[in-house]
Amino acid sequence: MIPAYTGEQIRNAEAPLLERGEGDRLMAKAAHGLAQHTLSALRELRGRTYGSRVVALVGPGNNGGDALFALAKLAGRGVSVHAIQLSARIHEAGAAALTRAGGVVLEKDSTEAHRALETADVVIDAALGTGAAGGISLPEIPEDAFVVACDVPSGLDAGTGAIAPETIPADLTVTFGALKSGLVVGRGPEFAGRIEVVDIGLAEHLGAPELYVINDDDVADVLPKLSRNANKYSRGVLGLVAGSAQYPGAALLAARSAVNAGVGMLRTVSEGLAAELLAVEVPEAVAYYGVINPGKDFSGDLSKVTAWAVGPGIGEDRQQQANVEAALSSGKNAVVDASALPYVTPDSGGSNLVLTPHLGELERMLTAAGLRVTRENIEADPVRWTRWAAVSYNSVVLLKGPATIVCSPEGFTWVNTNSTADLATAGSGDVLTGLLGTLLSAWDPTRPVNDLAKLAASAAFIHGQTGKSLAENSTFGAKALAEHIGDFLRR
Repeated sequence: MIPAYTGEQIRNAEAPLLERGEGDRLMAKAAHGLAQHTLSALRELRGRTYGSRVVALVGPGNNGGDALFALAKLAGRGVSVHAIQLSARIHEAGAAALTRAGGVVLEKDSTEAHRALETADVVIDAALGTGAAGGISLPEIPEDAFVVACDVPSGLDAGTGAIAPETIPADLTVTFGALKSGLVVGRGPEFAGRIEVVDIGLAEHLGAPELYVINDDDVADVLPKLSRNANKYSRGVLGLVAGSAQYPGAALLAARSAVNAGVGMLRTVSEGLAAELLAVEVPEAVAYYGVINPGKDFSGDLSKVTAWAVGPGIGEDRQQQANVEAALSSGKNAVVDASALPYVTPDSGGSNLVLTPHLGELERMLTAAGLRVTRENIEADPVRWTRWAAVSYNSVVLLKGPATIVCSPEGFTWVNTNSTADLATAGSGDVLTGLLGTLLSAWDPTRPVNDLAKLAASAAFIHGQTGKSLAENSTFGAKALAEHIGDFLRR
């Protein structure tokens, strides 16, 4: 797992080192890392570094100082370097080092500055740092310029991922001390590009991170281990309440995803066209018809269900709505999606539930919990509001989006950035529900709720990785996603 911290946490970690007079050492490490990653970018772009051109947009703070010292190092490698001064003052020692190395400091609105930007191979954005809040007018950067952000893209909130109107999108962000949470949530992934972290020696002062970014190793930790003596019941039995006359395809996608993810047994609860299609397209499923009678069925026909997945495609179907309520009354682990979300209230939520809203659904959940919040508020600080929902509903909440955010009721937060825009397609969420339901069906319900949040984040990681793998070869739809959802699990 990769820890991520807010800008404030990084500044607090730097404070004792700065008080001990180690500011120059920190800046030297940051500048060295920025220079090295810029050289690597130049090699990728031009195949060489000598004779290339780098321009830095330099603001007044230490962020600008990092860039100035980095430019001086680049000049020593045969790179033509210019700094464009954006404010009345810049870091004096950094500017002096740049001048000694043969670099030039240019005025922002000068003809020379415009010419330097137009001919630059790389533009370093060092206008604002993690603690800055705007106030600097930025020159226009050519659309085809390769931009390297120094610590964070200027205008991006290092904690929340919110952006200012003038925020500069980067192709590469070289960030110092530790990963910033704002680079992986909100609009951060869109504006940060590839992210490289430079260690400057803050580890012992960082404390607990704001959140964790999930990776391959985390997923391997929580996936069920298949025993040689396993049978279909010990592998987990998933009850799936999905589909309606209006949306029969959602049931097929969730069911096919569950089967291909390796569920021990799938019990589908559906009627009409959805049930007919499931019988043909997903013959592995064992069908249940009618309205669930908890008193009878939970000790009889559905007694072996170990977890539920409810909501995909139920729409306004009254019978399916009743079945959702019955399934949730079982007390078993459950993933609750789409039209089933309104059937979980702050009073009825529980740590055995994983709620999977998208942005609009999260807004409605928070409003139902008595919180005054808008979609724009959530977009500006998604971690904060996902945590509020997890606490309000006493459940794990998985907020779908370009970066998936998963929070436990205890505030523990995972983020999955392993995704692709190709997953923004109808039915993709139904596939995630089937996958997560399968993982839940084999889950030990006595494990801590923070582990359940990790499992949910792992499902998002697998879902994202499957999409990325498919996108490497061609475009795809949710049906192909469901067919291949088990590929990662078979590695």
